[in-house]
Amino acid sequence: MAFDDTPDGAAAATTINSLLSPPAPALLRADNPRAEATWEFPIDNEAGTEALAHLLAEELRPGDLVTLSGDLGAGKTTFARALIRILADDPDLEVPSPTFTLMQLYETVHGTVVHADLYRVGSAAELEDLGWDEASEEAIVLVEWPERAAGVLAADRLDVALTHVNSDNYEARRVRLTGTGHFAPRLARLQSLRRLLEKAGWGEARREHIYGDASVRLYDRLHKPTGETAILMIAPPRLAGPAIRNGRPYHELAKLADRVDAFVAVAQGLREQGFSAPEIYGADLDQGLVLVEDLGQEPVVNADGPIPERYREAVGVLAALHDKDLPSVLPVMDGREHVLQPYDLEALLIEVELLLDWYAPHQGGGSLGAAARSDFLKIWTELLGQVVNGPQTDIPQTNIPQTWTLRDMHSPNLFWLPERKGLARVGLIDLQDTVLGHPAYDVAALLQDARVTVPAALELELIAHYAKLRRARHPDFDVAGFAEAYAILGAQRITKLFGTFVRLDKRDGKPQYLAHLPRLQDYLARNLAHPVLSELKLWYEARLPGLVAQTSA
Repeated sequence: MAFDDTPDGAAAATTINSLLSPPAPALLRADNPRAEATWEFPIDNEAGTEALAHLLAEELRPGDLVTLSGDLGAGKTTFARALIRILADDPDLEVPSPTFTLMQLYETVHGTVVHADLYRVGSAAELEDLGWDEASEEAIVLVEWPERAAGVLAADRLDVALTHVNSDNYEARRVRLTGTGHFAPRLARLQSLRRLLEKAGWGEARREHIYGDASVRLYDRLHKPTGETAILMIAPPRLAGPAIRNGRPYHELAKLADRVDAFVAVAQGLREQGFSAPEIYGADLDQGLVLVEDLGQEPVVNADGPIPERYREAVGVLAALHDKDLPSVLPVMDGREHVLQPYDLEALLIEVELLLDWYAPHQGGGSLGAAARSDFLKIWTELLGQVVNGPQTDIPQTNIPQTWTLRDMHSPNLFWLPERKGLARVGLIDLQDTVLGHPAYDVAALLQDARVTVPAALELELIAHYAKLRRARHPDFDVAGFAEAYAILGAQRITKLFGTFVRLDKRDGKPQYLAHLPRLQDYLARNLAHPVLSELKLWYEARLPGLVAQTSA
């Protein structure tokens, strides 16, 4: 959907392809409660009103507040009716004006929608009598005459102001959208999104919200009338969290990407190497919008778990990737470059500390003492130092293997592309946190999948397959050294995930991740069986006995 800015009173097109092409909006921070973004344009008939309703319906989510402003007869109820019918996916839905009932509730495919008309409300106290708080919680809320409830409605909102502009055309309106608080950057991104989609040839596509991941990124599947699809990733620049060490937030210490530049660079880099990462159709890097190829929905697992043939090909992808001489600086676009950071001791250690900060209190009801924490970090520093720097000998280590480490090489991020050949049948997504690290990390991420159980026998078979592929190209490939690094990095990753999944529950309200903890315990037991982890195993047995008791069963 596009719009075209014109002076007040000028004729405006009303098709989905021609409502507005605004100037580039400034990048706004989502944590600024005083932020404000505006977008103004004309519409000249009912088709324009419906086009506007379609535009906003694709953006709205439960919890959003939309206020409707304008004089009597400005078209607030007409717009609300069009929006509700689109949200309900029912063009014939009866949507009466709530002037006398004050509030109407609708159950739609997008969740509950509350339509309120506050013209007859005398005070904010009357809203409480109506059960406003309960009705509006986790709903998309549309409010006409919001000024009647000043001080009660949330400051984070989208205001739609409608104004008559042409006495000869009763349907002509000037629309002014104003996003305030958290809605300001969303409105700015929506403007950028419309330009991006139009430029890439996807302006007429329908947006379908799809499941996101454990991060704050959002994903939509776009559907063209022709049947073509694409994926829209919405990943605004990461806001810096609180400083936790040396004045730096967690994401910097853990070497996590803070911009979509990383995803674009790595996806393009993998495609240049012959792997099936998504093609980039277009991007607005500053707004965090990336339009990419849809790799489909055929997974590498089924109801019984991993599909061995597909996992075998995924292992082949890693072996082929790890055989390549790969650059550490990748082009993005518009003259930008992305530098891959090392998955160094600092990053690996800050990740395992999540177990101490989140999982240990969750399991035992309290924090571990300073001595236990010190011993834990000492053990991990020695173990991870072997992986990052090589064994401590008098001979300098110059051949420590490093490669692109995707970090999220597991079943949710892999798709099967049967129409392609060989290793290209494995589609790869979720690439933004790629770093330079040891090749064993991604093999462990794949074969110790937190979301699906990989049987121990299959894990061993595929490790052997990986080693065979590497030795076919490099007869001196160190199988024993790889197995040791696999155990260390596998245990590091599982330890991190114990803390991560509890944090997702406690901090982010996502308890579903706790269901994976028993699987993590089994994987941890497999890793702790390696002799190199004997001291770490003793620490777990002494400090987190409930965890080890289950893994040892």
